[in-house]
Amino acid sequence: MSLYIQKERAMKTIQYQRKRIGPVASVLLIVLSIFTVFGQEKTGEFESFKGEVVDADTNRPLVFATISVEETNISTITNTEGGFLLKIPKEMTSANVLVSFLGYHTRSIPLQQLSKDKNRIELRVSVTELSEVDVEVPKNPEALVRETMAKKGENYFNDPTLMTAFYRETIKKRRRNVSLSEAVVNIYKAPYKSPRRDAVELFKARKSTDYSKLDTVALKLQGGPFNTLYVDIMKYPEYIFDAESFSNYRFSFDGSTRINERLIYVINFAQRESVADPLYQGKLFIDVANKTLTSAIYSLNITDKVKAARLFVRKKPAKVDVWPTEVAYRVDYREKDGKWYYGYSNAVLTFKVDWEDKLFNSVYSMTAEMAVTDWERNISGELPKNRDRLKSSIILGDEAIGFSDPDFWGEYNIIEPEKSIESAIRKIQRQLRRKNRGSNSTP
Repeated sequence: MSLYIQKERAMKTIQYQRKRIGPVASVLLIVLSIFTVFGQEKTGEFESFKGEVVDADTNRPLVFATISVEETNISTITNTEGGFLLKIPKEMTSANVLVSFLGYHTRSIPLQQLSKDKNRIELRVSVTELSEVDVEVPKNPEALVRETMAKKGENYFNDPTLMTAFYRETIKKRRRNVSLSEAVVNIYKAPYKSPRRDAVELFKARKSTDYSKLDTVALKLQGGPFNTLYVDIMKYPEYIFDAESFSNYRFSFDGSTRINERLIYVINFAQRESVADPLYQGKLFIDVANKTLTSAIYSLNITDKVKAARLFVRKKPAKVDVWPTEVAYRVDYREKDGKWYYGYSNAVLTFKVDWEDKLFNSVYSMTAEMAVTDWERNISGELPKNRDRLKSSIILGDEAIGFSDPDFWGEYNIIEPEKSIESAIRKIQRQLRRKNRGSNSTP
């Protein structure tokens, strides 16, 4: 029996409540989609640079730090262990690599100073003067957030943009990886002031699932890259801060920080006690000078698991209860020539599956993340044909192809796999080698 977790755009069914909570997950029974690959392999030569980004004083890994190549659109991010892998064209020999992280001074490092691996990049905290904080305290945080949302046409990309992005999706049963999906996608990003929605085209992907570790329940995350794309709340504000939902939140000032030497307001928001339905709580990071949202970190306020389950569960076996224990999101934006654009987002969903006839319940966590690794202006506005577009209902099909090839991603920048994912990939590769040896043996 299979439980499918779907993270989808809010619909006007399950009416206003689903509209307010945005692209959350739903559990339902559906048919497995067929795995498809579009596009052609890149063939250029490239150089790879590996390393880690840490706090200069504490040696703490800096998670989701941005690593970019100056005067290009090439970029990547650090993983949850602070590790990174950056690939650049071989002919690029004199560029500078910029490393930035919220609350820290940005570093510029000449490419020639980087080794092929074991680079250790230390960042130092950017201290905000107390006098500056005192002067700049916003008198009305809610009005600031409204102004920020209203200025998306001024501060974010106004041209159609073709983005290359890396997407990773994992499913764990407690601490064990039971499913791993990775893909490179093309995002046809519509202008931020346009009501047109973004289109996504799958370029290359691989996936493997170990159903033996899923007991009698198999979970699949429906929505693929849309799980993360819809976390771009400046493009899709209706999912959290539409005109109808602002009054459901309390906003408060939570100090200041810096990124790329810019002063950033930190604004807290939480649902009002009088609002019964689960909404969001979190932090917004707003550039002081031009009122731009640079990051947002927020989660669903799960105070009533029955109500939360109604938002997520559509169909399930009669003898099982399924409810979310955590639903968390993050989105980061990057700046280029005075305009900001979607750079990275993730979604973390944790569910409990409780069978009536079993003593212990199962805990599953699902993580989806996507990082834009390159982009170019799409002035013609060209879009992929309908048959090549991913649907928001997609499930990346089970296909181990690609895991046996250590150079599967070629010159595409990816999010460096953390140790648990590296271990899972090695296990998949061993399984494939044993399978190939078995199929090649003769009686």
